[in-house]
Amino acid sequence: MGISSKWWEKVARRDRRLTEALRAWSPPRVVHLWMVSSSRGGDGWLWGLLGAGVLWAGGERRYQVLLTTAVAVVVAIAIFSLIKRIAVRSRPCELFPFSSFQKIPPDRFSFPSGHSVTAFAVTVPLGLFYPSYMIWLMLCATSVATSRVVLGMHFVSDVVAGSVMGAGIGYMAYSLVS
Repeated sequence: MGISSKWWEKVARRDRRLTEALRAWSPPRVVHLWMVSSSRGGDGWLWGLLGAGVLWAGGERRYQVLLTTAVAVVVAIAIFSLIKRIAVRSRPCELFPFSSFQKIPPDRFSFPSGHSVTAFAVTVPLGLFYPSYMIWLMLCATSVATSRVVLGMHFVSDVVAGSVMGAGIGYMAYSLVS
């Protein structure tokens, strides 16, 4: 498969090494709680709360904002679900036991991180509509994405690819709807 195959093997080796290092790490309690909370928030309830906040205090454009975000999320879920079935990459927690967090993953496959795709698909359009909140939204999305690696649900490349995909989908939804 040429260059792309060798490149992917190099990425996979680095992902495995970093995953092994994280597996051996025992984070301080506050970091552990932050990562667990971020991961749980990325399950969808955080995005629902943000949507309720937009509905309640989002101004005249609130319905446009909600439509844009909903389009981004639906497209994001459809795309990452399809890619996961094609890529069929095992999760790190299946390959190496992680003692710091025991959670059953939402599906069997690791690439790309659905939590990361969704987090950035929500964050980008919301941040573009409400620029003064962008830093806080990015902090939330980055926390969700980081938590997936720290807790052994994903490799770094899963999260990076998912974050880039989600940001792109969010930006396209914003561009189309607004």
